[in-house]
Amino acid sequence: MERPSIRSYSIRGTRITEAQRAAKSLLQEIHGIPVENKILDLQAIFPEAQKIIMEIGFGMGEATAIMATQSPENAYLAVDLHPPGIGKLLARIQEQAITNIKVIEDDVHVVLPYMIRDESLDGVHLYFPDPWPKAKHHKRRIVTPAFLELVASKLKIGGYFHLATDWVPYADAMQIVFSTSTQFSGGVIDKPDWRPETRFEGQGIDKDHRVTDLMYLRTS
Repeated sequence: MERPSIRSYSIRGTRITEAQRAAKSLLQEIHGIPVENKILDLQAIFPEAQKIIMEIGFGMGEATAIMATQSPENAYLAVDLHPPGIGKLLARIQEQAITNIKVIEDDVHVVLPYMIRDESLDGVHLYFPDPWPKAKHHKRRIVTPAFLELVASKLKIGGYFHLATDWVPYADAMQIVFSTSTQFSGGVIDKPDWRPETRFEGQGIDKDHRVTDLMYLRTS
C-alpha cells in the first residue's frame, strides 16, 4: 500500500493513559477494522444500517458515541490517528454496548482510496480539523480540491459532507475550496440538532470563537 505524503493533521497530546492503552489493546480487535489494501464490504459490516457515515478525526469520540446512540439506524465508520482518542472511543463503545461504530486507526488519505468503495458512503463528517492558522502551514489543511474530489468519489449521489470549525478564516477558506468543485452544492447552515457539542467546541465557544457549520451535497 503506497502511503500518501500529505500531512493534513497534527497528533497532539500523544500521552495515552494506562486505561486508554488497555482499552485500545483489548478492544481494537472487537470494535476496530484492520488497515489493509482491501476494499471493505460495508454492507456486510453494517448489514442493518440505513446510512453509513464516515467520521474523520473524531477527537475523544464523545460526539461520535452520542450520534451513534441517538441514531441507531445509522452506522459510523470512525477514522483517526490519535491514540488516546481511539482508546477512549473504544472504551465508550464497550461500556455503552454500541453496535453501530467501527474504528479505523490510520490517515483518512489512506483509508478512503484503498479501503472504501466508490459511491458507498451516505455521509462524511469532518468536525474541527486543525485550522493550521499560520499562512506557511495552510498547505497542510485537509480541505483541498484534491481531497474534495476524493470524498466526492466515495459519497453516493445526494450524499452529504458536513463540516464544522471554530476558526472563521478556515470556514471562509473551506467555502472558497468548495466553490471550485463541480460536484458539491451547499454552504453555511445552522448547527443541526444531531451534531452534539464537544468539549473542544465548548472550549472554543468559551474563548468567543464563532462556530461555523457547513453542509454540502454531492450533486454529480
